[in-house]
Amino acid sequence: MSREQRAMVDAMLRGPRPEGPQSVEEIRTGFAAMMATMIVPDGIRTTEVTLGARRALLVEPADRPHTATILYFHGGGYVYGSPETAMSLTGNLVARTGHRAFSPEYRLAPEHPFPAAIDDGLDAYRALLEDGEDPSRIAFAGDSAGGGLTVTACLAARAAGLPLPAAIVAFSPGLDGTRTGESMDTKAGIDPFFTREGLAHTGAMYLAGQDPRQELISPAVFADLTGFPPMLLQAGTNEVLLDDSTRMAARARKAGVDVVLDVTADVPHVFQAFTGVLDEADQALDRAALFLRQHVHAPESPTASARP
Repeated sequence: MSREQRAMVDAMLRGPRPEGPQSVEEIRTGFAAMMATMIVPDGIRTTEVTLGARRALLVEPADRPHTATILYFHGGGYVYGSPETAMSLTGNLVARTGHRAFSPEYRLAPEHPFPAAIDDGLDAYRALLEDGEDPSRIAFAGDSAGGGLTVTACLAARAAGLPLPAAIVAFSPGLDGTRTGESMDTKAGIDPFFTREGLAHTGAMYLAGQDPRQELISPAVFADLTGFPPMLLQAGTNEVLLDDSTRMAARARKAGVDVVLDVTADVPHVFQAFTGVLDEADQALDRAALFLRQHVHAPESPTASARP
């Protein structure tokens, strides 16, 4: 059955697309419409809150106290996406772990190019710490560009002298703004979602003329990961960004970081969003939830924190 599921998802992602580059508003509207079709689990509740200076969604287990906190960064190339578009991922992590999640609405390019998203991610983390949250009970998680933010926000936190979170989970993370991974070419045409040209179009909006050869844009190539928390990197073999994960895993190992590289065959970028449709998505989310439960310290008797 899984082979048929993978073929169906691939065909859906290869559906008719407009000719030529799309405007920012067209990209944002199209992505929101696609992600609105994803399955969000039962057993959670969402509340709109403010985290730092930004709007965020608080996602919690509906019928039990939370045990720890996930700071979840949505995907979208730093140009599109929102906490709402990532709900199939955020909600499933919450439902599977019993943790709560905050998903901040970080600023997007081209209105707010690099490093605005990283600054907002750092501010969100600092706000959790200032509210009294123990960093050993916080994990960073995210998908695509948000997966990149799990790493770059951690780099920014270390540079700011903050304690680091307990763990990082990144789904198909974007970790190389130089686009020099071999998979950019070897997976061209195999990837049903991304092309080099499409990535260059949105990437230029985020970079705004900045050199991508720096650790906060291309951490898989340039980052010093010394002292980083345990990392889980999940990717599919059918994505041009595959080598962003494989090279980050190698870099983490060289820095003495505990890292799990979890690669699933014949699935596309952020395949985990297709929970309930693709067996591999549910299996990958189960593995991510297990990783979080193993590495994020939950109190023996969970108590409510200062934040609602």
